[in-house]
Amino acid sequence: MLKRSSQFLFALISLSFIIGCANRGTPSGGEKDVTPPEIIRSTPENFTTNFTGDEIRIYFDEYIKVKDLQKQLIISPPMDPEPDIIPLGTASKYIRIKIKDTLLPNTTYAFNFGQSIVDNNEENPYPYYRYVFSTGETIDSLSVSGQVMDASNRVTDKFISVMLYEVDSTFTDSIVYKEKPKYVTNTLDSTTVFSIDNIKSGKYMLVALKEESGNFTFQPKTDKIGFHKEFIEVPTDSTYLIKLFQEELDFKALRPRQVAGQKIAFGYEGNYKGTTIDMLDSKPEGSEIRITKDKDVDTLYYWYKPKVELDSTLFRITNNTHVDTLKHRFRDLEKDSLTLSSEPRGTLKFDDDFTITGSVPFAKIDKSYITIIDKDSLAVDYQTELDTLFNTYKFKFDKKEDETYKVQLLPNALTDFFGNVNDTLNYTLRTKDFTQYSDIRLRLINAKYPVIVQLVDDTNKVFYEQYVTENKPVDFEHIAPKDYYIRVIFDENENGKWDSGNYLKGIQPERISFYPEKVEARANWINQPEFTLD
Repeated sequence: MLKRSSQFLFALISLSFIIGCANRGTPSGGEKDVTPPEIIRSTPENFTTNFTGDEIRIYFDEYIKVKDLQKQLIISPPMDPEPDIIPLGTASKYIRIKIKDTLLPNTTYAFNFGQSIVDNNEENPYPYYRYVFSTGETIDSLSVSGQVMDASNRVTDKFISVMLYEVDSTFTDSIVYKEKPKYVTNTLDSTTVFSIDNIKSGKYMLVALKEESGNFTFQPKTDKIGFHKEFIEVPTDSTYLIKLFQEELDFKALRPRQVAGQKIAFGYEGNYKGTTIDMLDSKPEGSEIRITKDKDVDTLYYWYKPKVELDSTLFRITNNTHVDTLKHRFRDLEKDSLTLSSEPRGTLKFDDDFTITGSVPFAKIDKSYITIIDKDSLAVDYQTELDTLFNTYKFKFDKKEDETYKVQLLPNALTDFFGNVNDTLNYTLRTKDFTQYSDIRLRLINAKYPVIVQLVDDTNKVFYEQYVTENKPVDFEHIAPKDYYIRVIFDENENGKWDSGNYLKGIQPERISFYPEKVEARANWINQPEFTLD
């Protein structure tokens, strides 16, 4: 009896030991699956010729899903209507393509799936699968390749469509606005290079689009476009560089609307500069008008006095060679009251002016009601400059380092268009010590002048800018310490700004070069980079 009890106790201890060892860790379940799915077969087979069917099936060795098909899948030439493709979002061991378009004769079609095909468990992608067939006796095997870059930005967008339009008897320049291309590919999300494959010999126009609608047609309001200036002949050994740009829209005035008493808003598209607005009906004797621009949206404001005793009138809006005549119906609304805003607040940089902006156009400034004094209570001499379009007064004066300036505007210093005046206003501004700022001295090699040199951040916001007309160091002094990118604009037409391209006019955007690295600006330090321009 004792022997049996001992055996039972030994067995119990052994079992406890085994269970304890088993509980010391959790089984890993093996290594993570990193193997993409494999294609077993397809019906019809890939690279089939004399294709006459309307359905394709592609079979895999495991369950797969199709992800981001709208972005990833490119069909060349495009089909209209697009085929039905399953599965979408669910698991299956095959992909089914149901063609609904009437296929063109003697044409090679390619389905470029990008990285949309993934396995069901770990979502390992089957990389850049292409299914190709021909409705003729041969598979077209020629290609056109190159690179797309953004004309004005350091980083190029993802998912850019690159397209070929066949130049035949029906070709016109307007084809990009209304018809789909003969062949198309996409840069997807990993690179800016492209290759349009399985095309036939011929003459083509090469176009790139970063589009919002996804229908392979150019919508100037929303899309970026790039194009090769000359037609290309295929076959070709050349590679092509296409620069994407946003076109500047032609000016167009939108319907006016009364937004306050004696204030009418004119929305617009395109470039507002040079715009005049004229009321065609007789205006009251002694009438006055002002035109200002909204700083945030594409709107011009037409201010008038006295009040017009009309139900409606016609306005003529002129911009260079463009003329619009628009009807406006007056509404009885309260006039805007005068409110003022100032910039900057607190710290004043050495190259900045103190500014005051009004909500109603300024009519008069009286400097006898305005004082600027430093920390020693000494008066500071200043000049004022009015920007009538943005309704901003700039206060210009020499600034010293480590100084405090107190700006005071007593009532009647500023009078607006309707005769309202400001209340008492007090502002305190301070400058920092020079040692808290940085300098950059840039040397340009091989520059073709004039150029515009800008210091920008990674969103292309411009912090500092200089217009340079000769070969000399470009000095940015007393700038805020941070990292910058250097952008150089080649001002070919010497108008002081970057000019975008225009597709219909065949104009390429002005050249921009970015310094390849960030430039560090540290406090109390001078950075002296050299930029060799190709």
